[in-house]
Amino acid sequence: MAALRTLVFPGPSIKLPPVDALPLGARIAVAREQDSFAVSSSGGFVPLRHLAPVANVEPEFVAVAERFIGVPYLWGGKSSLGLDCSGLVQFALTACGIKCPRDSDMQESALGKPASLAGLQSGDLIFWKGHIAIARGRNSIIHANAFHMAVAIESVAEALARIGAAGNQVTSVRRLK
Repeated sequence: MAALRTLVFPGPSIKLPPVDALPLGARIAVAREQDSFAVSSSGGFVPLRHLAPVANVEPEFVAVAERFIGVPYLWGGKSSLGLDCSGLVQFALTACGIKCPRDSDMQESALGKPASLAGLQSGDLIFWKGHIAIARGRNSIIHANAFHMAVAIESVAEALARIGAAGNQVTSVRRLK
């Protein structure tokens, strides 16, 4: 799937009531194409423009994460219906063909090489105990968090101050490249 979400229709018309919904990353077996739809092996009709070949990988994981802005925070969530911080990172990296463990503590020990807050670059991963955020550059991050109850962009300074005031300090910064 290339769209954040798509609907599955019982026939080749968007005016029919949908029978299912699929999240970004869902895989479907396409039996054939009809008009502007892919017909799945189970008979559902999915808009062709929402699909991408399985072999396709996204070029930039920060951009993938940004597509989820506003998606509700859901502890343990891993779809466009709800995400937690490590689910957002796992989803974004996986979409780019980068293997990524599920939980933030495993991500911290498995991903990248040490970096620093002072030299923060787009794509750096910032870790706190039980939390992870993705740097969008020196001054902002994107993360799924319970403060905003959504995937949100926040300034690095505000996030550090807010999370620090709650007694949680940065444990590491990791750079993938």
